[in-house]
Amino acid sequence: MAEHVILFAGPMGAGKTTAIRSLSEIEVVSTEAANSERHVVDKATTTVALDYGEITLGDEDKVRLYGVPGQKRFDFMWAILKKRARGMIMLVNDDAPDAVQTMIEYLDDFSDLYERGGVIVGVSRTDLGAGPGLAAYSAALQAQRPDLIVPVFTVDPRDAGQMRTVLMTLIANIEMRAMLAPAAEAVAP
Repeated sequence: MAEHVILFAGPMGAGKTTAIRSLSEIEVVSTEAANSERHVVDKATTTVALDYGEITLGDEDKVRLYGVPGQKRFDFMWAILKKRARGMIMLVNDDAPDAVQTMIEYLDDFSDLYERGGVIVGVSRTDLGAGPGLAAYSAALQAQRPDLIVPVFTVDPRDAGQMRTVLMTLIANIEMRAMLAPAAEAVAP
């Protein structure tokens, strides 16, 4: 039985809790509290410690889904939760101010997860038509982090099928990199 620990990270309001709820086969453990930053994102509650859900893939593969708080003031939880994680789905809301720069900042904050497994960017709220669009995210990744190969998807966190596709892509990426690592180490001088 394989076990994967996957983080969902990104700014407040990008859909992390919603994505975990759409995927989880168990009731999601959530640490929601009143949002004291409604001027930043107008929603009643926000995650202050973590969200947790689980999904089983195939007959035996268990995936543990952890959502981290979106505000940087809770970054101490990021450090705790990313210790066991093998990969990350980063969600960015396309209609937020400076969404592309926010993506780059979160990638920098969680770069060790890329090295350990893999990262995928899911851009939410593209249906509102107010954001920079996928090409801008891909261009920024290429310009500012050319060392990373990070797939960028348009996602609706409420759609279990879309989120499952993103999750399966990340897990396939993690497993492929794990299989190739011994071969790369054997070739290295």
